[in-house]
Amino acid sequence: MLQKNKILSFIELGKFLAQFSVDNSQLNHEVQHNDRFFDSFETLMALSQSHNGWFIKEQVYFAVNSWSKALTDINLSKWISNYDFSKVQPKTIGLILAGNIPLVGFHDFLSVLISGHKVLVKTSSNDQHLIKFLANYLIAVDESLEERITFTDGKLENFDAVIATGSNNTARYFEYYFKDKPSIIRKNRNSVAILNGNESHEDLVNLGEDIFRYFGLGCRNVSKLFVPKGYNFDAFFQAIFEYQDVIHYEKYSNNYDYNKAVFLMSNFKLLDNGFLTLKEDSSYSSPISSVFYEYYESLSDLKNRLKNDEDQIQCIVSNGLTENSIAFGQTQKPQLWDYADNVDTLEFLISV
Repeated sequence: MLQKNKILSFIELGKFLAQFSVDNSQLNHEVQHNDRFFDSFETLMALSQSHNGWFIKEQVYFAVNSWSKALTDINLSKWISNYDFSKVQPKTIGLILAGNIPLVGFHDFLSVLISGHKVLVKTSSNDQHLIKFLANYLIAVDESLEERITFTDGKLENFDAVIATGSNNTARYFEYYFKDKPSIIRKNRNSVAILNGNESHEDLVNLGEDIFRYFGLGCRNVSKLFVPKGYNFDAFFQAIFEYQDVIHYEKYSNNYDYNKAVFLMSNFKLLDNGFLTLKEDSSYSSPISSVFYEYYESLSDLKNRLKNDEDQIQCIVSNGLTENSIAFGQTQKPQLWDYADNVDTLEFLISV
């Protein structure tokens, strides 16, 4: 019953979020509490770039729209149908959230509440307004959630388990600091795409979405291409030309100029189209405005390598060239059951 009540609250949140569009938001009079929240949410989204320079209007609305599609009765019911929550003893779960893309920590927030626990949230300074607003909306829908949701600006204290997301450096601190608590500690990960030269123009346009959405700041953004020996990048550059406007955003443009200059001063050979550089490199993590690439000779050898490096990889994008690969253009549209780092968050929360 607890999960059903929580589902209804999040379904209502999904309906609320579905009203907003970057081109033309439309108020639905059947949605609860619009008199209190509709206009103020529009204002908050308009102000998001002043809170975080990367959170331009288009990216914030994309994130909100993605969550509106996820928070439906069908999706929520399908998600929790494989779990037994009957033995959950409500505890306080601490969350340390990232702030690289809008609402990046909302899935953890949702998971804690759906599983029946209380949530203690420490937001990133880069994304502290949107999730608090959605929490206030949920409390308006279901007042019982007020005692289950707490935000803190200080040290995380008085919790029973923790889910913390950060860099590889902060993860080492988290692992030490939370060594006596049940925990999920998330580190840096990157996503890759495997091409074989048979991709259509549409495939490569969609690959551009995987690269440029959120300016490439997310762990689900493709930062590395694997291509066969002798691969010709002309078709790739033609396809991603659709994303040329990205260079007009100052923070992205500054990164493009800086990283390109660093590469050139180091005498690295680059492929460059004026808004993206391609650099041959064995690393997975490329800087903003750049994508690394690497040639492969054997697809089976590449599969083995990616299997060995799976703790560094979030998503693999291809036209079915590997098991469980994601279709082009879909990395930033995960389902509720697509867990970060392939760690089942609900299973963890049930076992706490």
